[in-house]
Amino acid sequence: MSTALMDGELGALVKVSAVVWAVMSYARLAAARLRPGAPRLAALLPVVVLLYTIPFAFSTTTFRGTSGFFLTWLGSFKLLLLAAGSGPLDPSLRLHQFVCSASLPVKLRQSNSKEKSKAPARGPARILLCGAVIPAIIYAYQFKNSMNRYQLLALYTLHIYFSLDLLLATVHTVIHNLLGMEMEPQVDHPYLASSLRDFWGRRWNLMVPSILRPSVFRPVRARLGAAAGVLATFLVSGLMHELIFYYIMWTPPSGEVTAFFVLHGACAAAEGWWASHAGWWCPPRAAAVPLTLAFVAGTGFWMFLPAMVNGGLDEMVLQECQGMVVLMEQAGRRLAGATDLVSSTM
Repeated sequence: MSTALMDGELGALVKVSAVVWAVMSYARLAAARLRPGAPRLAALLPVVVLLYTIPFAFSTTTFRGTSGFFLTWLGSFKLLLLAAGSGPLDPSLRLHQFVCSASLPVKLRQSNSKEKSKAPARGPARILLCGAVIPAIIYAYQFKNSMNRYQLLALYTLHIYFSLDLLLATVHTVIHNLLGMEMEPQVDHPYLASSLRDFWGRRWNLMVPSILRPSVFRPVRARLGAAAGVLATFLVSGLMHELIFYYIMWTPPSGEVTAFFVLHGACAAAEGWWASHAGWWCPPRAAAVPLTLAFVAGTGFWMFLPAMVNGGLDEMVLQECQGMVVLMEQAGRRLAGATDLVSSTM
């Protein structure tokens, strides 16, 4: 990553931020003036379409992937829910609260002073932890040629987990300190999941199920039943993951990621059917947790992670990370030179 490329990305970020602020302000005004239904949907659809073009403004995988997740997926679904008169957005929110709620992967809620005083300051600690682990992972990529397939996929899994945690912890810290508001938790000890429904619905990347539940699951369940609702939800999740992968890698979807989520959806629906029969045997938690994690990891190694490797995402991320390190070293040398120059003139 060159200095010119980084400057270009920062310039694009400023422009995109201004555009997002403007269109979300319009969305808030339109929602306040129009009743839920077709008129509000017609007013918000241009904004939804625009959000699907935002990732094309960036050149690096980091900015394309982040904007695809924040705006194209979560932001557009929030606006569609707003058009129906539901979801986390409310035109009665203050402008900055509305824009942040619509543009970031958070569901904001006001908290009183007692709750704030009890809430631990986990954001900075998580940032420091991820900031220490991620460079070690990047360094380990130098030895990828000597790793077997499973070791390499395990390394990619750790990279995804800690990168997502770093991203969400950073957003949490900014939201908490600048706006004086709290976020609902984004993950809840996913390594303790005792079933697929527990993992995807209550523990992993919680903002996604909180958006898909009212926008996909509940409408489909009301018409076709719970199993169809689960399958439709996982299908939509797979398609949106394919879209984000396209934004990041510029390669046509392979279908592997969608197949991964459809498989998990079918298994989650089967879990629900089995659990609905009172008295049927269920494995004890001590066995259910490792079985769940083994299934998630095994199918992830088989269907999810290869889509990234075959698309060359690992090489793209590695080059960008190495370029970022070079830029930081150059900035450090320039700062040290400036400091020496000032010292010599005093």
